[in-house]
Amino acid sequence: MKAVVWHGKRDVRVEDVPDPELIKPTDAIVRITSSGLCGSDLHLYEVLAPLMTPGDILGHEPMGIVQEVGNGVTEIAPGDRVVVPFQIACGTCFMCEHGLQTQCETTQVKQHGTGAALFGYTKLYGSVPGAQAEYLRVPQAQYGPIKVPEGPPDDRFLFLSDVLPTAWQAVEYAAVPKGGSLVVLGLGPIGEMACRIALQHGVEQVIGVDLVPERLQRTQAREGAEVLDLTEHEDIAEVIRGKTGGRGPDAVIDAVGMEAHGSVAGQLLQHMGSLLPRRIAGKVMSKAGVDRLSALHLAFDIVRRGGTVSLSGVYGGMTDPLPMLSLFDKQVQLRMGQANVRRWVPDILPLLLAEDTLGVDEFATHHLPLDQAPQAYEMFQKKTDGAVKIVLQP
Repeated sequence: MKAVVWHGKRDVRVEDVPDPELIKPTDAIVRITSSGLCGSDLHLYEVLAPLMTPGDILGHEPMGIVQEVGNGVTEIAPGDRVVVPFQIACGTCFMCEHGLQTQCETTQVKQHGTGAALFGYTKLYGSVPGAQAEYLRVPQAQYGPIKVPEGPPDDRFLFLSDVLPTAWQAVEYAAVPKGGSLVVLGLGPIGEMACRIALQHGVEQVIGVDLVPERLQRTQAREGAEVLDLTEHEDIAEVIRGKTGGRGPDAVIDAVGMEAHGSVAGQLLQHMGSLLPRRIAGKVMSKAGVDRLSALHLAFDIVRRGGTVSLSGVYGGMTDPLPMLSLFDKQVQLRMGQANVRRWVPDILPLLLAEDTLGVDEFATHHLPLDQAPQAYEMFQKKTDGAVKIVLQP
């Protein structure tokens, strides 16, 4: 089969690899019809290269048609149309039963002290072959795949794999009070969708912040959202405070993560880490990695006293300095983590079945054949041609 294979920093290729096979009774094989390109994939393309292995298959936002199931899988059958969550969870352990599927005790990668295994995402999360491919082996298929109806195009349901539950959890964790205000930092796919979901939740004041014109325009086009261009304001924090009663917003979502714009020192340290020999660099990244923290520090600065910072952007640093004095003094509440996909599906799926409430049918800016994955990665990283969300189709 064809698959998107990682070979090095900024080096992904579409190659022929062996077809996946059933290994355990709880496996399924899914023929992929659509697979999203995520901002997290760009971390592998650039910063997290030391944690990758040449030959790794990328991708964690898939949907498709079930081709084969093990004898331990009864919830889905060949021919079913399914969306596959990006994390692999069993559904029966303590963590899964408490809605924390990203901490699944059955698939935790204990060797590295990390949570549930993820598709196509570094050795820290199990080096599980990913979904930017023609076929995907799905472990724990007795629980993970989400069966969806025939009829609507893939895009109606595809984003249940990651974007929708990640943005939904970010808004839920923000816990904006009735009549309150929310600032979303970063208007990539997660940030933009978080704005849409916040408005759907009835948040009274939603402000999105970014510096990419296409992203600002997309978010502003949604009725009810206000946007601020980071490049047009010398002191963005003061501007935001001025729009939120002088005290700052009730909650802030950081949808940016480890590669925040403007953090020169962090960028330099990340680049230096990638120059080390792979055997050493991987250990350094997992024990002493650093992030570009400008977005996170802005979130801490602007949130009102007693407010909440909800962190959905991916961070990987182990030695990041945080302003603990300020956080403690302001009594800031901080919630974070990978999205627990199955936890939120019952809330989200009805919004997709009745009508396109969240605008997912037109959410992707580009649909490209799988063979063009290298160009898609470059386009997405450089933000050219208005690329905000790219879907690959085998």
